Amino acid sequence: MPGKVYLASALPIVLLLCGCDTRVQRASAAGSGGDPPRGARAIARYGCGACHTISGIPGAHGQVGPPLSGIARRLYVAGELVNTPENLMRWVRDPTGINGKTLMPNLGVTEQDALDISAYLYSLR
Repeated sequence: MPGKVYLASALPIVLLLCGCDTRVQRASAAGSGGDPPRGARAIARYGCGACHTISGIPGAHGQVGPPLSGIARRLYVAGELVNTPENLMRWVRDPTGINGKTLMPNLGVTEQDALDISAYLYSLR
C-alpha cells in the first residue's frame, strides 16, 4: 500500500510539470507565424552563432550565451520572460531594453527577422 500512496501523491506533481511543458509547446506550436528557413538565414546573417550553439546553423558553436536548441521547451526566455513567441521576438529585438545588464547586444534585428528567427528557434526540438 505505501507504493500506492506515493504514486497518488506524485501524480499531481507530474501532471503540473507536464502542463507547464504543454503550455510552452502549445505556444510554440501556434508559432510566431514566421518562416523558419528565412529565420535560419537571418540567424546566420546577424552572427548569432558567434555566441550561441544553434542546431542547423553552420558555424554556430558559440559558448558565450546558452545553446538555443530546445528553446521551445523552456519556461522562460533569457530567464526573465515567460516563453511565448511574442516575448522571444521582444528579446531578440531589444535584449538590453529588457535587461540592461545582459551581454547580448542589440543587433538591430527587424520585426520580420525577429518573427522568422523565432519560428526557426521554435522549430528546434
